[in-house]
Amino acid sequence: MDTHEISTHDAEADARNEALLIYVNGELVPKAEAKISVYDSGFMLGDGMWEGLRLYDGEWAFFDEHMDRLFNSLKSVSIDIGMGPEDVRDILDRTAAANDMVSDAHCRLMITRGRKAKPFQHPGLSRYGPTIVAIVEHSKPAEVLQSRGIQLATVPQVRGLPTSQDPKFNSHSKLNCVIACLQAEQAGADEGLMLDPHGFVNTTNACNFFIVRRGEVWTSTGDYCMNGVTRAKVIKLCRQNGIPVFEKNFSLYEAYGADEAFLTGTFGAQTPVASIDGKIIGAEGGAGPVTRRIRELYKELLSEIVAHQRSARGQKT
Repeated sequence: MDTHEISTHDAEADARNEALLIYVNGELVPKAEAKISVYDSGFMLGDGMWEGLRLYDGEWAFFDEHMDRLFNSLKSVSIDIGMGPEDVRDILDRTAAANDMVSDAHCRLMITRGRKAKPFQHPGLSRYGPTIVAIVEHSKPAEVLQSRGIQLATVPQVRGLPTSQDPKFNSHSKLNCVIACLQAEQAGADEGLMLDPHGFVNTTNACNFFIVRRGEVWTSTGDYCMNGVTRAKVIKLCRQNGIPVFEKNFSLYEAYGADEAFLTGTFGAQTPVASIDGKIIGAEGGAGPVTRRIRELYKELLSEIVAHQRSARGQKT
């Protein structure tokens, strides 16, 4: 097996990304000139929220679900950006159009509490309004992800309790996950498999985690993982198509003995897992039959959703 480390966010190289225009607080600026203040609360404290979205045939897939998560998070930490989801869509559409993007594009939308008056923690020092940045890149998942699969290593870093920092926040404060990723790489794996505070299998440092056992699809209870949009879609697709699916506690014992395993995320959709802690998962070194079935169902859903969103927007204009 190739030992070169990869990640679920590996993309095919695209030279066009060197000449991007990036949205920064109302302006589209060249990539080399896209800057924020060193006093920005996101840079200084990780005080902000982000959202990842993909562009398919001119539409931002599952846009409403992503906006529900974003605005719920912003409200929870008292960041008011003075605009709604349709205003955000306009930002994303303008940025994509400025870069001649229609499909195979990925957006990292970042919103922070904004520039601070002094370099200290108190949120009241962010007195100049929120910072809004949208980076939209030409980005297509690397084909090797499907043929090779991801190698996971269980890490000591855990997904914590909501009373410390709720893992459902897609916050700029990602150090917990960065540490988990470092631990996995130092163990010779691609990504870290993180447990919950009770020792049950939860998620990876970057994606939600599923296993397949005896034709059943298992994932965590959801209590300690990010409320992933793709995760929710996979669970719903299974229920609609007669694939048994369970949100439950399970241990590494069940994960090691899985017939298949895969990760879910906005960028890679469903990425197969080839091994966990050096133990080979399944017999195919990548996606098994259930994972492949789910991928096909998800592709069909994307096509339907994109067509529906385009039709709904056309009726409004």
